[in-house]
Amino acid sequence: MSEITSSSVVLIGMPGAGKSTIGEALALRSGAQFVDTDRLIEQREGLSLQALLDAKGYEYLRAIEAEVLSAGKFVNQVVATGGSAVYSRAAMANLRQFGPCVFIDIPLSEIIRRVQNFTQRGIAGPPGQDLQGVYSERLPLYRRYADITINGDGLGESELLAAVEGALANYDSAGV
Repeated sequence: MSEITSSSVVLIGMPGAGKSTIGEALALRSGAQFVDTDRLIEQREGLSLQALLDAKGYEYLRAIEAEVLSAGKFVNQVVATGGSAVYSRAAMANLRQFGPCVFIDIPLSEIIRRVQNFTQRGIAGPPGQDLQGVYSERLPLYRRYADITINGDGLGESELLAAVEGALANYDSAGV
């Protein structure tokens, strides 16, 4: 992939989809800065996502996430968003002005296999909602905001990275 100069890349998808892993590798290879928006929230609040959820609830966490993402300037960055970023139209509108949103689409069965620590992971959902419920609720939102969708079913890390890079190269060359 050519160096990201005026555009960023925004990665969206479920917890466990590989946004941070792929994002770090993509940033390294493209010369862009890597930003994990979950870390931005934790820095701002001085607490882990799970501690925020435990202390103030999922609606508070989503509101803080919306504020952080809506106000952020994400120039020349690879941005790995929290899985719940798609709940805020304002946040997604802000993110999309910096570059394409890439949905890393991983099947629910694989997400369940990868996310063994669901109740300690800081996943912003109503009490009692399981991973399947989170997935079902968020999938249409990921699809709505995706400029590019990568089907990661069965792909290893290097294959997924190559798929993202290829899709971005095609997206850029299409003049979109």
